[in-house]
Amino acid sequence: MAQPATARGVDVAALFDALLRNVEQVIQGKRDQIRLALVCLFAEGHLLIEDVPGVGKTSLAKALARSIAATANRIQFTPDLLPSDVVGVSVWNRSTNEFEFRPGAVFAHVVLADEINRASPKTQSALLESMQEHQVTVDSRTYALPRPFLVIATQNPVELEGTYPLPEAQLDRFLMRLPMGYPSRDAEVAILETQGAARTRVDQLEPVASAAEVAAAADAIVAVHVATALQAYIVDLAEATRRHSDLVLGVSPRGALALQRAARALAASTGREYVIPDDIKTLAPAVLEHRVLLGPEAELRGITTNEVVRAVLASVPVPGASG
Repeated sequence: MAQPATARGVDVAALFDALLRNVEQVIQGKRDQIRLALVCLFAEGHLLIEDVPGVGKTSLAKALARSIAATANRIQFTPDLLPSDVVGVSVWNRSTNEFEFRPGAVFAHVVLADEINRASPKTQSALLESMQEHQVTVDSRTYALPRPFLVIATQNPVELEGTYPLPEAQLDRFLMRLPMGYPSRDAEVAILETQGAARTRVDQLEPVASAAEVAAAADAIVAVHVATALQAYIVDLAEATRRHSDLVLGVSPRGALALQRAARALAASTGREYVIPDDIKTLAPAVLEHRVLLGPEAELRGITTNEVVRAVLASVPVPGASG
């Protein structure tokens, strides 16, 4: 068995809880969403937050960035945004008589890509290499990005006029797609009560972890044990989506790897050194829904990817479950 995460001198669960408490100072009633976002960070994935305006998408992204003592950049995606604005550009330096690379906004530990679907496909695709390989290539030269490297993108699924839907290849680069949803009634009342009170704002949050600590936690998480039966369970889930009659595109092997990586991070966040079936079942909707594509007939019937993934979870036998 691989060496457990905590044996590497990294208390992943304590670091996770510190970040969770810090973000909750400014995001109320969204503990589940914050936990999933932190799992994404510790699994070294990227996060797509999708929902209507006013539910805290940008605030969650900014709070995560502020909670880590690391560099953070925000890119407001607009139709006139150029790929060079994102990745950087080589310019001629007259004093040295040579080209000089000027890094773009993607060179930061945490990158907030706000309203990513408002930029052209060419600019969206400029993020592909950086998200997958954590590097940027400009004029045949490759530049490494800092670690950890987290892209948090937001998009509004309602106002679609003038937007460019993310292609499947781009969506596959996000470890999770996370809807924020409206807060519960009690949480919304609490939000109203605190308006105008002396409450911490997002830009007042103090970092509670360093970039090096988060990177060390990510290294430790790789050692969290996943039993062979659970790896087979993940593959069974992926194969079930590929055979599902309502889908024209199922989960790729990259999606199966993403689910295992996220499950390891969730297990470590609770102090466990091994993954259990509930880790996989909890994360499957957020990790798999955006990686499948509905068929035309299913769309006409009003079927959603969430319903398909939950049907797959209900149909695939869970290892160790009886009955």
